[in-house]
Amino acid sequence: MWVAIVLAVVFGGGVALQSRVNGELAAAIDDPYTAALISFGSGLVILLVVLMFWRPGRAGFAKVRDGLRTGRIVWWMLLGGLAGAWFVTTQGLSAGVLGVALFTVAIVAGQTIGGIVFDVIGLGPGGRRPLTTMRVIGAVLAVAAITWAVSAQLPHDVPLLLMLLPFVAGVGAAWQQAVNGRVKVEAGSAFTATLFNFAVGSAALAIVVVVHAAIAGWPSSLPAEPWLYLGGAIGCVFIAGTAVLVRVVGVLLLALCGVAGQLATALALDLLLPTSDVPIDLATIGGTVLAVVAVVVASIRWTKHKHVADPHADGVAVSRTS
Repeated sequence: MWVAIVLAVVFGGGVALQSRVNGELAAAIDDPYTAALISFGSGLVILLVVLMFWRPGRAGFAKVRDGLRTGRIVWWMLLGGLAGAWFVTTQGLSAGVLGVALFTVAIVAGQTIGGIVFDVIGLGPGGRRPLTTMRVIGAVLAVAAITWAVSAQLPHDVPLLLMLLPFVAGVGAAWQQAVNGRVKVEAGSAFTATLFNFAVGSAALAIVVVVHAAIAGWPSSLPAEPWLYLGGAIGCVFIAGTAVLVRVVGVLLLALCGVAGQLATALALDLLLPTSDVPIDLATIGGTVLAVVAVVVASIRWTKHKHVADPHADGVAVSRTS
């Protein structure tokens, strides 16, 4: 469990790093939609190349097909990439304006609320995970950490409406982790779940980019810096990782672990390589520390708590309207 928690924190840091890369790419080409497609598309290309050499990943598609036919999973569980597409798009739209730290705070708020809801209803592969006292306290501390961190930057005319974009993306990210985890269990391969995620996301973003280009035109040129194109590769790592970990730790604890990694990495990036004039002060730092405390509190005695087994994992058909 603690190994899974540490890995979840590391993957959370990858989300913040991807936010910086995609935000910088969007600013360089002045087109957040094309930047999002480049990120998702490059990740899809990487996965397709690996697919040629990874037999378990190819075998996973047949297992997913059988799962759909028997009702162990439903078709909308394959659409996690839609939430990922929205997530990446909001990175380009708002991360550069809000600063990575404040952007991540809004993401975390959505992830925390989404994690609570999806754990309670049992959407993730680990089944229903009732809210224990320590998990409730951890969630409250996470929200307090978010509020504290936001309070440091609100006096500087931060566009509050813009924060709704990453907040909704955070809720979507929690849903994405849950359904990707279900697909991973059915396929027996995190690779297969990740490929579905990137294929769906890339298709959705391609439509958005074509419509946007018809209205505003295509970017005049692409930047030469290679690191601006690493967003897709980073996404491959943390999408696959969270698909594996969500069954172990649950949606909420995975989100809270991501809080620590995201806020710590985002804060470091904003301090060392700032992208906006919004200053970082003590409240933002304190909120980040409190987020780490929230993860620790939510993890206390977690291994002794028996969650409700997932009936879907035993082959019981799931309602297509559930």
